[in-house]
Amino acid sequence: MKSPQIKTPLPGPRAKELIKLDKAFVSPSYTRSYPLVAEKGAGLWIQDVDGNVFLDFTAGIAVNATGHCHPKVVRAIEKQAKRLLHMSGTDFYYTPQIVLAEKLSGLVPGRGKKRVYFGNSGAEAVEAAFKLARWHTKRELNLAFFGAFHGRTMGALSLTASKAIQKKHYNPFVPGITHIPYAYCYRCAYNLTYPQCDMYCARWVEDTLFRTTVPPEEVAAIFVEPIQGEGGYIVPPPGFHKELHRIAKKYGILYVADEVQSGMGRTGKMFAMQHFGVAADIVAVAKGVASGMPLGATIAPAKIMDWEAGSHASTFGGNPVSCQAALATIELLENSLMENARQQGQRLLKGLGELYERFECIGDVRGKGLMVAAELVKDRQSKEPATEWRSLIIKKAFEKGLLLLGCGENSIRFSPSLTVSAGEIDLCLSIFEEALQKVAG
Repeated sequence: MKSPQIKTPLPGPRAKELIKLDKAFVSPSYTRSYPLVAEKGAGLWIQDVDGNVFLDFTAGIAVNATGHCHPKVVRAIEKQAKRLLHMSGTDFYYTPQIVLAEKLSGLVPGRGKKRVYFGNSGAEAVEAAFKLARWHTKRELNLAFFGAFHGRTMGALSLTASKAIQKKHYNPFVPGITHIPYAYCYRCAYNLTYPQCDMYCARWVEDTLFRTTVPPEEVAAIFVEPIQGEGGYIVPPPGFHKELHRIAKKYGILYVADEVQSGMGRTGKMFAMQHFGVAADIVAVAKGVASGMPLGATIAPAKIMDWEAGSHASTFGGNPVSCQAALATIELLENSLMENARQQGQRLLKGLGELYERFECIGDVRGKGLMVAAELVKDRQSKEPATEWRSLIIKKAFEKGLLLLGCGENSIRFSPSLTVSAGEIDLCLSIFEEALQKVAG
């Protein structure tokens, strides 16, 4: 099996040159956790411009579901690129978009015929869902959750409540959005710890919010991540979504699942909401759907996606090359990769659980499939977030050849490609343990 190869100080000489140019010409709004300048990738391995080789457990922020440059996806892209690069599905018809729409319609849980709107990203998929919910219900209010990340366009950003810096200086936002805590029990004032509080977490919306603040008959939709992504890979209690969905149906409110990070096999099921026994009214997908090509999709029953021609469109959304990449990706997911995500996710959780027993700085290990997080704390009794340790551990892992990213205030996410092997899981755990030992051992 391959192993990381660090041949130069990090960053290397060529990387330093490019980072200098980046600082001169690229927007300073981007966040970079460490100085990786990627050159090429294959599977779970990334080589930088100086020849250093890294084990990638970020998958381009959970995008490269089939690994870097999977041969089948690359062949599909090359074949389509020679045939038709662009024609714009908003004004014309072409086969890849139509075939992919039919495929996605069949994948999303729920009865009845579904329709698909295509955009270029997760933010665009959420933005379309936001507009569609207003169109269909003729209502103006919406609910979203603290800790949620739905995107950076103004509508999606209005729903987002992850980090204040993401909203700084951008007010005013789209009005009529109320944010509430995610899977939070007001009875015991504690997140996630007591599964018996499932119902109370959701019923607070009906018993308190709808009774005192928000008229339910004016709410168009509840926007929710099945498992919160940037908010910390937070897995809600088992009954949370089911009860919240029941309340939404009672008042004619649409249940919108943002599956941008959690969907397309990442959790061991095609969509994370399937773990909770709920079929959402509108589903937003992107990231892993096309293995690195720009594509987003908003999927809803035909009776909900009832807007008129000209109501919403995208010049590049559903680009034929991206659609063919998506079709190749889905075939791989259905054949073996979803099952691999489930099996290797269990191995990853088990390994992190063993580290939890040995390192007091790990306050929690959680996740489903290959959407897993380890939370860092100063001590388990106070659960004081160890944000600085988290950053140092990610940096140390990078220096040892392992790529990781943070999520939430003090968690580290493990979101490798769904092609990951048992050996690569074990290698990741070994390097992560070394980094833990260096920083907090």
